[in-house]
Amino acid sequence: MTPQNPTTLKELSSLIVAKLRSKSGELRAAFARPSIGRTRVAVIDDVLPPEIAKRIHDAFPPNEKMRLMSSFRERKYTSKSLEKMDQLIRHAVFAFQTPEVIAEVTGITGIRDMVGDPQLYAGGISAMTKGHFLNPHIDNSHDAEARRYRVLNLLYYVTPQWSTESGGNLELWDEGVRQRLEIPSLFNRLVIMETNQTSFHSVNEVKADGSRYCVSNYYFSPYSPNSKEVFHITFFHGRPEQPLRRLFSTADGCARSIVRKLIRRGLGKKDLYTGKTGD
Repeated sequence: MTPQNPTTLKELSSLIVAKLRSKSGELRAAFARPSIGRTRVAVIDDVLPPEIAKRIHDAFPPNEKMRLMSSFRERKYTSKSLEKMDQLIRHAVFAFQTPEVIAEVTGITGIRDMVGDPQLYAGGISAMTKGHFLNPHIDNSHDAEARRYRVLNLLYYVTPQWSTESGGNLELWDEGVRQRLEIPSLFNRLVIMETNQTSFHSVNEVKADGSRYCVSNYYFSPYSPNSKEVFHITFFHGRPEQPLRRLFSTADGCARSIVRKLIRRGLGKKDLYTGKTGD
């Protein structure tokens, strides 16, 4: 297999490392500046050769083979059943978790002792179609075992010819969820976003036909991103133009927070990936 047509995890990882390394200076500078509120972010375009990014897109399973998440909080398809998919999808997910890629991201962010998430506790792949959305929220603070802090969200978008006007774009909010920064989910773009107890983010409504595909990963660390011990669930909020949903979301979040404080590991069986991560 030639580097021009890589299918292995190692080859994809090498390409990602090369791209991050080539942009390391400007990415470090971008991440050092809070984008809005106190959330730091770096955006990298043309992460992989376009023909490879297109192959990843084409390898996504049909939406009906994925799980539809549908509530007042969100509407999207997700899956971490990678063992049932084209192996290129598994390689595309776990290429972002190789030690070499994590080392490059560490150099960009300065966050210590990060590790990937082979269980894909909140990672995997997602698809959003017309009318889908994800309301403003902060991610839960820990991994599946509540041992490490969630510190980074890596979002890799792979839908060709997706435009800002198509919707389905990442939004970063200030702490009051009043002001926002929109980051279009353009083809072959990687977003490295800090996650902490104030990093509210969302995905605005998809306006276009077709599916907006994303490969998602999280990194975890033994150190709190806020330099103090914290513990919180995924806490949703309403958009500024949704006053009733804001009230309902706050009540919902408080109720779920009480349950989680009483039962720190949560109720029910967690949706975790248990398959292979390598080639």
